[in-house]
Amino acid sequence: MAIFYPMVISAIAVLVTLVYASYLDIKDRRVPFVTWYPMLAVGIPATVVLLYQQTGQNGQAPDYSIIAGYLALVASFFYANYLDTRDDEEPFRFPYLAIVLALPALSWFALTPTLNTQLIPWYVMFAGIIGYVSYVEYKRKPEEQTRFRKKKQEPTVAETISKWYFVLIVMIFAITSVLLFYGPGGWGAPALSILLLSVFCGVFYIFGRMHLFGGADAWALIFISFCIPLFPVTPLLNYPPLGFLAFSVLINALILNLVAPVGIFLINIVRGNRAPLMYMFFGFPVPGDRIQDSWGFVMEDFEEKKGRVGRKFIGFFDSIRRMLSGEGRVYTKDLRERPQEFTKELALYKAAGTVWISYAVPFIVPITAGLISAIVFGDFLLAITGFLTGGR
Repeated sequence: MAIFYPMVISAIAVLVTLVYASYLDIKDRRVPFVTWYPMLAVGIPATVVLLYQQTGQNGQAPDYSIIAGYLALVASFFYANYLDTRDDEEPFRFPYLAIVLALPALSWFALTPTLNTQLIPWYVMFAGIIGYVSYVEYKRKPEEQTRFRKKKQEPTVAETISKWYFVLIVMIFAITSVLLFYGPGGWGAPALSILLLSVFCGVFYIFGRMHLFGGADAWALIFISFCIPLFPVTPLLNYPPLGFLAFSVLINALILNLVAPVGIFLINIVRGNRAPLMYMFFGFPVPGDRIQDSWGFVMEDFEEKKGRVGRKFIGFFDSIRRMLSGEGRVYTKDLRERPQEFTKELALYKAAGTVWISYAVPFIVPITAGLISAIVFGDFLLAITGFLTGGR
């Protein structure tokens, strides 16, 4: 059995942090960013040690270029979060920008034995995008930030770029990883690790920005990728083809999460709750006058006409549209914390008698279960596929 001791230590730190984050998410439906610091403080150095050990085998010198490349990717995600969450009155941290610009330069040029000129335009593009977005953030006035966040006006071109620039940053890291895989003086096979990290983490960061994924859930998967890029030990069902732990964690979490809709459907049947079939799997009715005591998103629209309350379920595509825009979705947590902003809605819910809401088990709970099951057993989807096809 192969054992990667830095990853074992990191996995323990990640698991403890995820259990605590799950507790916070169940209790308050909020996981402060600082919650991730303990696992990152252990996991990032552990991954650096792993890269040091793996690239320094067979009498070869460790490849500091790929270590710097890994740190450059991590720093870029932290910097993106910094730009997203920087307080209006907080002075701009130029040292952060300097670090983000310096690490790729060290990785792609200074620490490589041979200069790969193909990387130069990509670094120029990287520095230009990061520099422009940082300049816009630095020059932006607090009242302009408030205006945009309240969505009273359409975003400007600069604001749109500032929101979606990270798509290009992820693409640059992915492309440079491919160039360093094939190019002169490159990383060889270890470049695939940076490629997988870039694509996987980039997708979930973007999903978080598009409101297709919870912020805490997205960061959990991103940070699992950074802290445990490969399996700490050989799982009982053996390694999946890519050997990328975070992908197996996601697959296992999705499979485990399928149990909840089936259970909700059966409970609705037993209790005699009636709704269109799809909603029977993903929600349940709660008393309208006590909706603030529940957790979930409201699945119905209400309208009062001539003293009567009309209601209809929110359609699938309309629900997706509201998720993407971040508008029009009513969360029971908002009803509880800011009731003065929802006086009309609360009155309608009370008059309606019952309101259907979606179930609200935080996805970070199946992510935690997915991590444990992936480390111990491996990839459930691979095992299921192998069973159905008669493989082993």
